[in-house]
Amino acid sequence: WHLQECLLGLQVLAYNRHTYETVAQLLIVTVVPAPGGEPPYQGEFLVGNRNVEELLPVAAQETFLGATAGVWEQDDLHVINITSALDRGGRVPLPIEGRKEGVYVKVGSRGGFSPCLASAASPQSRFRCSLGQQPLASCYDTFAPHFTICWCNLTLLQVWPSPTSPGPVWGSGVLEEGGDFQPPTEVPPRDLLPGYLVTLLVPLAVAALLCLLLGHLMCCRREGV
Repeated sequence: WHLQECLLGLQVLAYNRHTYETVAQLLIVTVVPAPGGEPPYQGEFLVGNRNVEELLPVAAQETFLGATAGVWEQDDLHVINITSALDRGGRVPLPIEGRKEGVYVKVGSRGGFSPCLASAASPQSRFRCSLGQQPLASCYDTFAPHFTICWCNLTLLQVWPSPTSPGPVWGSGVLEEGGDFQPPTEVPPRDLLPGYLVTLLVPLAVAALLCLLLGHLMCCRREGV
């Protein structure tokens, strides 16, 4: 059987950043597999000037996808996942200068990566990032000024569909002619007594010898005896 649709219940707990008031709500999510399956080309961008709640609205996601299309050169982009940078080991920003937590946005497409993205995620670009230099980006940054992308944290993934194993083949349920059941042959009885005696007598003999040796040392080796 194949999973067509499932319901998922999530309890969302939110708090106010200023008053620290909390609100809980039960959210029912209907999970439906994508019609064409998982996109084979996926890119994850780190947006440094946004919090996760600022990219959850559909309008904000459409704006981000429009900026992504300028550097990806594809028009079938869609958001796969949005994760706060705090969940990836990021630090809580200081409450000054309007600093943000940062958001990881994963975008998928069925078209290949553009040369701009490939160069930004190349080993040469990673090496420049390790030296504190600007990464290699040969195209115009269409994210600016709305989104600040940390290009050194760009991750490109190429996902291949996993092969599905064939299911069991069911027969008619009727035994074919001449296919009588043949029970396995009887196993000849085995004599377990020698093994039992060896297992039991050998430890007893070793224990008796140790007792005799210990008694000899303690009783017959004393001074004056």
